[in-house]
Amino acid sequence: MAQAYCSETTTNLTTVMAFGRLHSAGHASYNCRGRTGPPEGMTTMERKKASDFPAEVLKLFDGYVHGWISRRAFLDGAGKFAVGGFTAAAMLESLRPNYAFAQQVAKDDARIKTEYLTYPSPQGSGTMRGYFARPANAGGKLPGIAVIHENRGLNPYVEDVTRRLAVANFVAFAPDALTPLGGYPGDEEKAAKLFDQLDAAKRTEDLLAAYGVVKSRPECTGKVGAVGFCFGGTTVNMFAVRLPDLAAAVPFYGGQPSAADTAKIKAPLLIHYAGLDDRINAGWPAYEAALKANAVKYQMYMYPNTNHGFHNDTTPRYDEAAAKLAWSRTMAFFNENVRA
Repeated sequence: MAQAYCSETTTNLTTVMAFGRLHSAGHASYNCRGRTGPPEGMTTMERKKASDFPAEVLKLFDGYVHGWISRRAFLDGAGKFAVGGFTAAAMLESLRPNYAFAQQVAKDDARIKTEYLTYPSPQGSGTMRGYFARPANAGGKLPGIAVIHENRGLNPYVEDVTRRLAVANFVAFAPDALTPLGGYPGDEEKAAKLFDQLDAAKRTEDLLAAYGVVKSRPECTGKVGAVGFCFGGTTVNMFAVRLPDLAAAVPFYGGQPSAADTAKIKAPLLIHYAGLDDRINAGWPAYEAALKANAVKYQMYMYPNTNHGFHNDTTPRYDEAAAKLAWSRTMAFFNENVRA
């Protein structure tokens, strides 16, 4: 991907070495009048793909990020597939999120306004915090979207998704479930450890309370949908169960509710699954049967040859074609069910 580098002065550069990670490379001077691509001696950012890894390593990584196996267990398992300099430790490093890839909408994009908000969660942790984004020049009230993160808290990827929704002319709010423990810490492994320390019942109430935040905003029409990823997808399914006035629910590769809970769903669903995500997909047949039995309106798309997390553009599991298709379907679904 070409990048423009513009500087008239000596600049401290950062090169991106193998596995898509950042390493200091000293100083250099250059002039970029109309130039694209890196300065001389500077490499471009390398984005690895899922196809660069053995399928068994990706399954091990899925277990690691969900807390079912330890870091040591991942390294021991991945070590069996190490080739040359691509060691187990290098695989783990390259599979971790690189947030330099994630920003599609800049934090200071003139089209939107953003801020962090605190909100009450009386049935949960008391006081919570989240990220709010809205169009800068809205002509009136707009539909709202609650954005629910993965099991790492409100990281840069989820904030960027929230800004994308604002660019698409929604008001969007993304709560941070890690607020009771100080919020997203800026480090994925620390975030995972903190996430495991949360009280699950309070966490559920904290996230449900975020729905009320966006619904009651003066910029919002009061019609609200929800989108979530991984843990957030499971949570969005729970929103559909618990919130009878939810206008639309879009879970990405989320765990399914029970048949009894499915009977309570009133919102239309747009469900995205990754074709290689055997763990989550195993629950689909029973969920589909319950949706049909209760006449719930739904659409389900299975994206072939994609991995759990395919929408997250910060890791090698990202699949650009599937992510863009799923997002275009999501926008059309929200426009139909939340904006109408």
